[in-house]
Amino acid sequence: MINKKESAVVVRDLHKEFTLPQHKNSTFKQTVVNIVKQNKKVTQKVLDGVSFTVDKGDFFGIVGRNGSGKSTLLKLIAGVYTPTAGEIEINGGLTPFIELGVGFNQELTGRDNVYLNGALMGFNRKQMNEMFDEIVEFAELEQFMDQKLKNYSSGMQVRLAFSIAIKAKNEILIFDEVLAVGDEAFQRKCIDVFEKYKAEGQTVILVTHNMETVRRFCNKAVLINDGKILDIGNAQIVSDHYSRLNQDVITRSLNATNQKYNSDKSLTVTCLNVNNKIEGAFKAGEIIRLRLTYKDDPRIYAFVFNIYKRSGEHLTGFRATIDEIDNVRNTKEIIADIPARFAVGKYHVFVQKLDSTEQVIGDVFDGPEFMVTSNLVKGETVWSGLVPIEHTLYSAEKYTKD
Repeated sequence: MINKKESAVVVRDLHKEFTLPQHKNSTFKQTVVNIVKQNKKVTQKVLDGVSFTVDKGDFFGIVGRNGSGKSTLLKLIAGVYTPTAGEIEINGGLTPFIELGVGFNQELTGRDNVYLNGALMGFNRKQMNEMFDEIVEFAELEQFMDQKLKNYSSGMQVRLAFSIAIKAKNEILIFDEVLAVGDEAFQRKCIDVFEKYKAEGQTVILVTHNMETVRRFCNKAVLINDGKILDIGNAQIVSDHYSRLNQDVITRSLNATNQKYNSDKSLTVTCLNVNNKIEGAFKAGEIIRLRLTYKDDPRIYAFVFNIYKRSGEHLTGFRATIDEIDNVRNTKEIIADIPARFAVGKYHVFVQKLDSTEQVIGDVFDGPEFMVTSNLVKGETVWSGLVPIEHTLYSAEKYTKD
């Protein structure tokens, strides 16, 4: 049994800075001019005092928004970069899968690249000979191994790199957004491998923007923001913190976008949460509150609320006649509460104004946007597709008796 107090990776007060020139030296003349002008350089601080420990057997998640310093942190752990200050202690062999193309030579064949990557990971030719068939079989590239890598698609290269990483594995494995690339079948293979690693107690460090992956596999996680640790500890708590951080950014962005769209100035549609605050991001099961306000018009007979996916699919629509809603002519406002049981993605609201002959007399075509950030509702069956469908499950025995 693994002693959880044994450290696999220890990061102590890690700092990383890059020095960036303010002007590019694209020509010899420009180089000379910049020397004369004493081309000034600026320092970019990417990591600022990061410390944490990954114990042996941990499935450790690193999360954060783009530009937070995650990839730089991984490259420091993998030895690609040298820290400006601080230290990293690695206890065991380490295999990184951090960037497509790192360690690959496009002019060599797939076969040669397998052996080249193996050598970079510290394996000799005999060891790679023993692994080769399994690597190729997992990557499903048997007929392409003698072609040059430059003729591979990006998906084929990812499959080959991932296969090498998992077959020529060490005590510590590092993956950067491995589930963000490849087709669905490849991603399914990745998930199966992660399930196996978790069961075996393999030490894994994973960077991902997918919080469901963090919640499913990781026992610990760290949230990096602007080069500093914002939260660390239980993966569920850290992933929720990251989701809230992202939700705030999404809401601000969508609110700014939503203010631009209103084709009928007599109609205003706003997207709110149940506390009547403007909101742009919802988890599955939460209530999306649409508030429609309008100016008095005796022709109005009904309103139609439509919800479209940003990719174009018409998700749903419903009609509300004025006579169905108490005091609506006095309030000039209609509230529609909709449970967010939609697939993860971005949506927009399209509202139409109808007269008694069902003719459209006004609309807000490209209304407010909102985003659904999770399609998992606690206590409910997991579903796939755009929307869940009502269904009943019972045994075949019950069916035959009835």
